[in-house]
Amino acid sequence: MAKKKLTYTEAIAEVEQILADIRSGKMDVDKLSEAVRRAKELIGVCRNILSKSEAEVEQLINSSTEE
Repeated sequence: MAKKKLTYTEAIAEVEQILADIRSGKMDVDKLSEAVRRAKELIGVCRNILSKSEAEVEQLINSSTEE
């Protein structure tokens, strides 16, 4: 089964939940490294989405000024 592609909103919400779990002190130490690894992956997804969006916006701005 293919993984569902995360939206920025979903990815950032999951990162925020991971941070809340870590800050609460309720996260099991055995799961901490797994949670940090997942957060790193999600941050990469967010950066990717933001980079693509920035490039699209720049392209739209540049194309509108060329007209």
